[in-house]
Amino acid sequence: MNQPLRAVLGEDQPIVREGIAAVLGRAGIDVVEAVDNAVDLVRAAGEHRPDVVITDIRMPPAHEADGLRAVQRIRAARPETAVIVFSQFLDASYALDLVGDDPSGVGYLLKEKVASPQVLIDAVERVVARDSALDPDVISALLGRRRPEDPLAALTPKERQVLALMAEGNSNTGISEKLFVSVAAVERHVTGIFMKLGLGQTASRHHRRVLAVLRYLGQ
Repeated sequence: MNQPLRAVLGEDQPIVREGIAAVLGRAGIDVVEAVDNAVDLVRAAGEHRPDVVITDIRMPPAHEADGLRAVQRIRAARPETAVIVFSQFLDASYALDLVGDDPSGVGYLLKEKVASPQVLIDAVERVVARDSALDPDVISALLGRRRPEDPLAALTPKERQVLALMAEGNSNTGISEKLFVSVAAVERHVTGIFMKLGLGQTASRHHRRVLAVLRYLGQ
């Protein structure tokens, strides 16, 4: 029998913290500790070694980007830990700091866009599976900071659509449902993307997927 996913939660507003914990609990995710500041977030992640850390960006003690800095420390110490950050506003520099040079296992969600509990649960499942869960507005902001040389110039419009959905963390099946095409068609587009970006067969398909997303985000 599979063990439930284990999460550490960081949120300084008690009502919001309890609400998120309840949503996760109903989905069978074990919130092993919920804290209200970034110092305790780092401590709890080190003690419990959870599958995922979920946190607000702005937290005590400084009420600035303490939550973001905390998950950066957590990822540096234990890269296999998936992380999701919530933000009330979009800041491309925060997103770039979070993604770093590897978007796998990373989520960045805008609070106002989380319209239902399932959005959060889907994001948790994606990042734990080492995909990304980036809000489309976050992706757009990252694209705006891309270098003038566009490595994606050779891609067709449909391939760009597929790559954008890959960057959001969608599987091939999820992409096929959003674009109303077959999974086989999506797989052909993904193969074309790999070829045009020079991502040959030397790496695994999952690793090439991560590399393609990095190219897309301009890293």
